[in-house]
Amino acid sequence: MTYQEFINIAFSPVNTVLSVLLILALLYWVFTIITGLDIDVEIDADLGSDLNAPDGHLHVADDPSEFIQFLKFLNLDIVPISYFVTLSLLFTWVSSFYLEVYFSPKIWIAAVMILPLFIVSMLFTKLLLKPLNPFFREINHKGEKPHDFLGRQGRMKSTIHGDKTGILEVFIGSDPMTLMVKSKGGEKIDHGTTVFIVDEDPHRKFYFVATEIRF
Repeated sequence: MTYQEFINIAFSPVNTVLSVLLILALLYWVFTIITGLDIDVEIDADLGSDLNAPDGHLHVADDPSEFIQFLKFLNLDIVPISYFVTLSLLFTWVSSFYLEVYFSPKIWIAAVMILPLFIVSMLFTKLLLKPLNPFFREINHKGEKPHDFLGRQGRMKSTIHGDKTGILEVFIGSDPMTLMVKSKGGEKIDHGTTVFIVDEDPHRKFYFVATEIRF
């Protein structure tokens, strides 16, 4: 296969979106490895699950929805989502690429095949990463042991009030980490406010924060 043939297939009408997404994923990892990644986020994270760690580990609620149960089935309560999505996207791209190389299906058939290829790729990624599950259970994505966050100071990355869950950025040395938090007492805490971690829910994997320390 010549370079031009490779480019033509990689950026065919069906594969272009996959190729662009894969390039963006690779750029994300290169940028993360070289400089680290610090992106402000403003979301309503109270979805019946908690993302606790910079890469977004999924922590399942006591009564999860079917979607959350599906994510747990894929081991996304253990495996960092960024790793899982990148590998799944890579396997989907490779499958779609070689499908076009060897079978040259019509465009509409190739497009319809993307979804089942992605599902199969997710299942394959689950199996591929399964031996690493004990490793991911013991350490976070940076290879660090869990820290005691109670009493630490951080900056809110989203606005919280009442029972709403938000995102807090905490620095451990020079490394930024993000935690899922709720307001202690339900008071409104705005994005960008400096707060203290004053308590932890042992079952739902989030922390309580307040604008002043009051354990």
